[in-house]
Amino acid sequence: MKITPTTIKFHELIGLEARIIESSDPNIKNLSGKVVDETKNTLKLYVKDNVKIIPKACSAFIFNLPDNIKVKIHGSLLIGRPEDRLEKFR
Repeated sequence: MKITPTTIKFHELIGLEARIIESSDPNIKNLSGKVVDETKNTLKLYVKDNVKIIPKACSAFIFNLPDNIKVKIHGSLLIGRPEDRLEKFR
């Protein structure tokens, strides 16, 4: 399945460029980097030679898809492991 704005919540996010546009933590707002790991509740972003752990539930992101499409999505829609999110799709 191709990653699109409507299917992003069912995909693996590792490798995508992401920017945090909203967060309950003002220290991580406007950070951007590449997703290097994903857990049930967090994303790990590689930002300026450092890895930042970002909670999904209290953040909103803009992801750059491979087709140079930008997608805004709230992290609460991304809660769960990618394989578990895919089960919800079926």
